Amino acid sequence: MNTTYLTFTDEVKDALANNKPVVALETTIISHGMPYPQNIEMAKKVEQIIRDNGAVPATIGIMDGKIKIGLNEQELEAFATNPHVEKVSRRDFPYILSSGQIGATTVAATMIGAALAGIEVFATGGIGGVHREGEVTMDVSADLTELAQTNVAVVCAGVKSILDIGRTLEYLETHGVPVVGYKTSEFPSFYARESGYGVDFRLDEAVDVAAMLRTKWELGLAGGAIIANPVPAESAMDHVEIESFIQQALAEAKDQNVTGKKVTPFLLARIKQLTEGRSLETNIALVYHNAETAAKVAVALKSK
Repeated sequence: MNTTYLTFTDEVKDALANNKPVVALETTIISHGMPYPQNIEMAKKVEQIIRDNGAVPATIGIMDGKIKIGLNEQELEAFATNPHVEKVSRRDFPYILSSGQIGATTVAATMIGAALAGIEVFATGGIGGVHREGEVTMDVSADLTELAQTNVAVVCAGVKSILDIGRTLEYLETHGVPVVGYKTSEFPSFYARESGYGVDFRLDEAVDVAAMLRTKWELGLAGGAIIANPVPAESAMDHVEIESFIQQALAEAKDQNVTGKKVTPFLLARIKQLTEGRSLETNIALVYHNAETAAKVAVALKSK
């Protein structure tokens, strides 16, 4: 893809030109992951958290035939309120750009935009993965194939727990994607701090994460890395409790024949209803925590 399709805010352009730490952020979490007005409040606070921790935020989205690396307040508001925002992954870039539509970037698409702009760190909530019953449906998120080929580190609270975590980790191993536990030896499951699965290795300091990433990329080992950062204990949900709600939501999705890119937004919205809003509070808390950690890693990478 040609970088002529990119535009930058002045803040991000200055940061990249002067080798300052930058953290990429996605827009799907704004347009499809949370209701209004929590989504716009979250988006603005995440950017501020990154600034407070010494880095520059670059929220990525597609508008007017351009991949925008950084959004102004008016553009953020559009992603939070426009009901016609398309959900964009790798396959969708050519169509959304050429047709001039507004498109929110998924994890995969944000990684592509970040890599094109020269941004090495990306903070999100949780990545996509192999869906439950994926061995039957072949429903595997493009986030995983992107992690296998694009040199961006993704700070997340693990895989969304609505997915098949075990198979997702197997997929990442097959494709050589390191799964780092940040201050944890257990892979987190988004709403909960535990999942029953381990990580490839544990690192407790941002500087050590940065050293690992720099070594990986200097070796020419293409692809990203997962920096698994558990939701803070005070905001975490009980693993067994949330699993029961997930099972109910999955059954309802199946009954209603919800498929493809509509599955995750449906499940997140239904789980929010079933938990009486607690899941949304947890989701927001983990995003803030990931933004803080990502900023620290981005700062450490610039000192390498």
